[in-house]
Amino acid sequence: MQVPEAIDDEPSRFFDGGTDHEPPRTLPDAAYELSRVVVALDGGIEREWFQLRRRIGYRDRHLGDLLVPRDCATFYTDLTSVPSLFTWLVPKSGDHLPAALIHDGLVRAEGAEQDHIGPDMTRVEADRVFRDAMADSGTGVIRRWIVWTAVTLATMWAGQGTAESSRVRAYYRWVVAVTLGSIAWLGYQATADLLDRSGRWWCTYELPWIRGDAWWEQLATGALGAVAVPLALSVLWGRFRQAGAIAGVMLGALFHVSIALLLLSGVYLVLEAVATDGWTGLRGLAVRLAKRWRVLASIAA
Repeated sequence: MQVPEAIDDEPSRFFDGGTDHEPPRTLPDAAYELSRVVVALDGGIEREWFQLRRRIGYRDRHLGDLLVPRDCATFYTDLTSVPSLFTWLVPKSGDHLPAALIHDGLVRAEGAEQDHIGPDMTRVEADRVFRDAMADSGTGVIRRWIVWTAVTLATMWAGQGTAESSRVRAYYRWVVAVTLGSIAWLGYQATADLLDRSGRWWCTYELPWIRGDAWWEQLATGALGAVAVPLALSVLWGRFRQAGAIAGVMLGALFHVSIALLLLSGVYLVLEAVATDGWTGLRGLAVRLAKRWRVLASIAA
């Protein structure tokens, strides 16, 4: 396995990128000026975006100076793209925000004009810049590897810069889907096993690595399996095996937490709808969620 290059944190690599009328300049502490913009999407859904008033400069160790954005007037960002369910783990802003803004400018749709000033690069290289920039911005080791893994999964699914062969790009998409789907399915099976519901729930089986009679023995062996299985599956990820290992272990570890947060979020939305508009609010909530799902699905497509 190729081990990523170890780097020392260097906050001075960030600098003020200037504007269309002002040149970049090096400051003791680079400042970031953002303007909030609310954009109306199809279906009556509103989405929050931000514009940068000044460019952000970053001096990458391999590519040199990078300035984001190329044009402040047309550049929009949603800060750190994190589902609301996981903002407790990776907030939308924080130490990693400057690196996230740099990454937004480096990643673009296939065939679109680059939205930064500096060398052109693949999306895989942009993800690597993101990881290094998070280190330089003071982001913790665990958080920056989690965030890098998330953007790497998006890159593999999009198939941008992962390989020249269309077959290899399709293979990476298959690996992502099969790995995450398998771990989610095993999490369901493990839950049934721990609750002694194997064979009673729909299509549930006893997992061979969950051993012991006491609950703590079953929990301990189940936790070992939640680590060992993703590490084994990560071999299929090839050059992205670090991302595969982290994504698999995180999904295995956070499977039940994610389900609990999803249920709590659903309960909150229902109670808020009833408290605001009575029982008719439930129908309005269902309509809004359906519209939001269609809009997000169209954006993802």
